[in-house]
Amino acid sequence: MTDLKRSFEELGFENVSTYGQSGNVIFDCRHTEVAQLARRIEEKLGDAFGFSTNVIIRTQQELERILEHNPLIHEQDVAIDKLYVTFLLDAPDPSVVSNPDIRPDDGEKFAIVGKEVYLYCPNGYARTKLNNAAFEKKLNTLATTRNWKTTNKLISKLKEL
Repeated sequence: MTDLKRSFEELGFENVSTYGQSGNVIFDCRHTEVAQLARRIEEKLGDAFGFSTNVIIRTQQELERILEHNPLIHEQDVAIDKLYVTFLLDAPDPSVVSNPDIRPDDGEKFAIVGKEVYLYCPNGYARTKLNNAAFEKKLNTLATTRNWKTTNKLISKLKEL
């Protein structure tokens, strides 16, 4: 994670911080064109680490909105520690969202809202079919998933900076 942080600092970002071991990076940047910013980061990480990776970016305001608008959080019989958010690179086509042809297992739930998929996986994320590959295939975009605790921690770290 030290090398990852250094790569972001070399791109000129400020207040760079990492969280966890899955590539969560918090940084300040004046650049506002997210797609162009993601490409710059992808190129830098490819050069620094020798492999390609996809970068999905959310601003502090977007993360705050995600935390405030989880449609599953207040449902009955939903355990907070079984909630996840799948971050999509692009907002999927509304016609696909209305009928995504994804079948959750018993007790599982999901809701597609904008560029996020809110998940409830009572048996844990490792056992669900509601994984990145399923959503990438059905929604025709890239995805990465974080548990609810990590998502909350990221916004807490952002507010500390």
